[in-house]
Amino acid sequence: MHRTMRFALGAIVAVTSVWAAAGGLPAAAPEAAGVSSARLENVTATFQRAVDSGELPGAVLAIARRGHLVYEKSVGWRDFERKAPMSSDAIFRMYSMTKPIVSVAAMMLVEEGRLSLDEPVSKYIPEFAKMTVGVETPDPNGGAPTFTTVPAKRQITVHDLLRHTSGLTYGVLGAKTAVKQLYIDNEIFSQKWVLADFARALAKLPLAFEPGTTFEYSHSTDVLGRVVEVASGKTLDVFLKERILDPLGMKDTAWEVAPENVDRFAQPRPDVYTGETPKMLDLTQKATFFAGGHGLVSTAADYIRFCQMLLNGGTLEGVRILGPKTLSFMASNHLNTQISPGPNYIPGPGYGFGLGFAVRLETGQSDWPGSTGEYFWAGAGGTYFWIDPKEQVVAVLLSQEPVRRQHWRVVFRDLVYQSLGD
Repeated sequence: MHRTMRFALGAIVAVTSVWAAAGGLPAAAPEAAGVSSARLENVTATFQRAVDSGELPGAVLAIARRGHLVYEKSVGWRDFERKAPMSSDAIFRMYSMTKPIVSVAAMMLVEEGRLSLDEPVSKYIPEFAKMTVGVETPDPNGGAPTFTTVPAKRQITVHDLLRHTSGLTYGVLGAKTAVKQLYIDNEIFSQKWVLADFARALAKLPLAFEPGTTFEYSHSTDVLGRVVEVASGKTLDVFLKERILDPLGMKDTAWEVAPENVDRFAQPRPDVYTGETPKMLDLTQKATFFAGGHGLVSTAADYIRFCQMLLNGGTLEGVRILGPKTLSFMASNHLNTQISPGPNYIPGPGYGFGLGFAVRLETGQSDWPGSTGEYFWAGAGGTYFWIDPKEQVVAVLLSQEPVRRQHWRVVFRDLVYQSLGD
């Protein structure tokens, strides 16, 4: 084999053996943490095959057990077009994996008595005081439905924002409705907003559901981000940096990719079946919209530190972010039997939803393995994490492959659990 080709292939499948020096977690031999190093080779082989087939541009995969990093691989390409190999310090668009961080920020304010879950959102954003709910009535003759609005029966609470029962929606997910069309018409999904103006614009539109009645994945965490700003007296970017990111040593987590780090920014590749390159947020320009529900960039080393803090009950390396009872409360199911799962129940069968992430209620029902009490969330760009307290496992998958992202999440889960021993 040609020397340069050997070098390139070696770079495509790389491992960092002392990731702690790069800001991640302290490393340990897999067997020392009850993980089979032989079975971990299935993880590497499977994701390398996905790269070779063109179904995956590249990925960074990290697994920690009992507080130590036991596996970290970077496979494929950070930038396929430029033939730049993936590296363990690659920076990814996190999309909705921003939500758990912002949810933690809100619960920090709850612990400080500056915020309460039972409070109406209108206490912090007055425009939410008198919301309406959109109602579509079918035409008995088969014509277009009639759209009207009615006053909401109660106000949206902070609790509703955290568990996505606010009645808000996303204009771009699921079947189109009259309310979602209003979101589109008012450019709610634009990235040109400032968070305060965004929240006020959203408050002018009708809700998709009565508050507290339906789980609907939505702009709830974006609004929560504005609540954090008002309650703390700081913009969301500053609050997160000062209170979570810097204390946890998450040095590469931010709202944009700094100019000196652009050569670490992971990119999608043309889809192997359609030839089209997925459109993703640029995030190399100076950020002005600090949306609570999306927008952060991060690395596997950074995000696994955040996850380990959660698994540890709110602390990491002597730094306490939250109290253990607060963390346990967040990782409990907050959807009661009176709350409908709605038409777009993102957590999936076998899961409830806590305060910022889906929570596993039973080992069966789901399409993927796990333990009762584990919790997870993901990002639309191809990022994913889950935390299994029973197995003392944290796993992070970062890629920029939005088309088949759910498939690779399930595959990664299968592979992680098959590697675990006692």
